[in-house]
Amino acid sequence: MQKKQKLLGAFLLSLAASIWGGMFVVVKSVVTTLPPVQLVWCRYLVAVIVLFGYTRIHPITWHWDRRNLGLIVLIGLIGDTLSIVTQETGTWLASAQLGSVITTATPAFMVLFSWPLLHERPQGGDLISLLLATGGVVLIVGTQFSGRHVLLGALLLFVAGLTWALMSVLVRLVAPQYDVIQVTWLAAVVAVVALTPIVIGQGRLLTAIHWATPSLGLSIFYLGAISTALAFVLWNQGLRLLNSSLAGLFFLCQPVVGALLGWFFLGVRRRDPPDFSGDGRRNSLASRLGLAPNFT
Repeated sequence: MQKKQKLLGAFLLSLAASIWGGMFVVVKSVVTTLPPVQLVWCRYLVAVIVLFGYTRIHPITWHWDRRNLGLIVLIGLIGDTLSIVTQETGTWLASAQLGSVITTATPAFMVLFSWPLLHERPQGGDLISLLLATGGVVLIVGTQFSGRHVLLGALLLFVAGLTWALMSVLVRLVAPQYDVIQVTWLAAVVAVVALTPIVIGQGRLLTAIHWATPSLGLSIFYLGAISTALAFVLWNQGLRLLNSSLAGLFFLCQPVVGALLGWFFLGVRRRDPPDFSGDGRRNSLASRLGLAPNFT
């Protein structure tokens, strides 16, 4: 049963990260029309509506206590708000490819945060797995970057990876009786509340946008319903099922998917074609998490 849970957790984490990889391409095409903060606010508003609608169709058991609600507020502020705003602003300033590469630091940060918060001390093999996996991703994605403000974009993307890692560790501190839908919905509500004053203060930006454009509406719906509501639920549930400080390694599916889609759809080119020789370097992940197939 435990191995099945780990396999399911690995699948959910990989699926969520792959969805976010595609998100970089959508964000890069939308932020030229809708500024990053307003875009984040819109996608969370859509996510809140979608998740609330889900709870009406499939009721869940709601729990309320000060400790866990405090953790969820932190998750909403650190992960859903700060991390996503810096991520999309960094992608806007730099490129989808750079956004994917910088966030490869997230698994390493998750291991480091797990030490003081979850009392999971990293082992030598964990650090080696992180280094090999990150190296493999860099080989695939490449290091030829472009953008208007690459340095500032890289800094913001670094902050995004750091805060996302902290949020992912905080999710594991929430009591298991809290349904993952409740955790994800409340965190999204926190993000909407936190960003609303900024959006209202810059209301003229929203009034100047042509909302009737089909591509804009579809992009916001995808970012809100798929990349936020669905992907966040998958990620949070995967973290619970896998229950390992190395769960962040599955986040590396994001840069691979993001770079390939950016290369294909946005014309973000590498000097050479994508090199998949780094894939094998991530094989140690399965054995480190106890997911390697056993044929005996």
